[in-house]
Amino acid sequence: MHDQQLRTPEPKEPLSGGLKQRHLTMLGLGGVIGAGLFVGSGAGIAVAGPGIVLSYLIAGAVAMLVMRMLGEMSAAMPASGSFSVHAERALGRWAGFSVGWLYWFLLVVVLAVEATGAAKIANGWVPGIPQWGWVLIFMVVFTAANLSAVKNFGEFEFWFAALKVGAIVLFLVLGLLAVFGLLPDTEPVGTVNLTGQGGFLPHGWSGVISGVLAVVFAFGGLEIVTIAAAETDDPARAVGRAVRSAVFRILFFYVGSMLVIVTLLPWTSMTPGLSPYVAVLDRIGVPSAGTLMNIVVFVALLSALNANLYGASRMVFSLAERGEAPRGLLVTSPGGVPRRAVLASVAFGFLSVLLNLLWPDTVFLYMLNAVGAVLLFVWGLIAVSQLRLRRRIEREAPERLTLRMWAFPYLTWAALAAMGVVLVLMLGDDTARPQLLWSAGATVVVLVVSLVRELRARRA
Repeated sequence: MHDQQLRTPEPKEPLSGGLKQRHLTMLGLGGVIGAGLFVGSGAGIAVAGPGIVLSYLIAGAVAMLVMRMLGEMSAAMPASGSFSVHAERALGRWAGFSVGWLYWFLLVVVLAVEATGAAKIANGWVPGIPQWGWVLIFMVVFTAANLSAVKNFGEFEFWFAALKVGAIVLFLVLGLLAVFGLLPDTEPVGTVNLTGQGGFLPHGWSGVISGVLAVVFAFGGLEIVTIAAAETDDPARAVGRAVRSAVFRILFFYVGSMLVIVTLLPWTSMTPGLSPYVAVLDRIGVPSAGTLMNIVVFVALLSALNANLYGASRMVFSLAERGEAPRGLLVTSPGGVPRRAVLASVAFGFLSVLLNLLWPDTVFLYMLNAVGAVLLFVWGLIAVSQLRLRRRIEREAPERLTLRMWAFPYLTWAALAAMGVVLVLMLGDDTARPQLLWSAGATVVVLVVSLVRELRARRA
């Protein structure tokens, strides 16, 4: 890349600039607080015991490093394609194409899981409307929200995330009061649950590592902050502030709530698939704890659905901008909303939901496995891109480095090594291995397509 290319201001995105700093900050906080935390954390506790606190610290540290790298690049070169654009600049068109399409596929498949999960909860409340009917309602509502001005998406996500963040803060306050015996009918619990039932590491460090495999993917979703930053009035400043505030608070929420759970309850009482948050609320005497947590999980699922639809539409729009997706997807509304990109993403989302409803244990399971480990491949490319772009920016346009990666390049290499270790461990884990192999297969297919396209372009 020539010096002039980096020193020239980034061209303004054709999309609208309706997102405000509060939208972006709350998107960063709420983007990863979902059903994976409220319900899925039970599986992690079951394999790691109280050591799940260390599992979350390790997984969260890797996610924080990735977000810092991504924040550095996005503050220097904001773009709606975020890490796909950075990968293209750092490694070539094949990298931008591959990571962009893989991430789009990941979002639209996970979107189906979220829509189906929310529909199951809603069907339990109002059984008169079938599950597929609820899915249809959710998809239509959020398609409409994403087709209107981007500030509507921002407001939806702001209030959804605010409810989730509020629920966790309230949980932490009540949990700490219970730990110290400050609630009615409670006594200080001390460390009996942390050191009993086999000790803090009942399954040793292998349990902690198994816990990392169970929880690392719960941190996916932070990346959407850097995609959304391109639609703020001051992208470079906005993404820097959002990344700084989000990563530490999220680690605090995750690790803090896990510490409260394993301090208050014996880890052996956890049942995978059941929310440990409900168990804690029942323990301290909160009435209708299950119903309250169902409401929070319901909101979390809809919030993630909304954010994933937004992220998918912006990613495919960015691919179209760079000639890596059909040019027809570049049509925007007068307000700057990429309507065709939204419709293309939601169309595949509808197909994914249909497959999930019809063949959850066959066709859709293969699709879900195919994106199971894609997040790690995306994170890996983010790290490699940052290694190359950081030195280029330092040499050619150092004034753009308003947000810097800590201890560069050592922590970047450390994050890459940690991701490599997780991949190796997944290969040796009977539960995680199918996800890794299917995801690797999907990645190879996309890489082959991208390299074939590049070869044809060079010959033309």
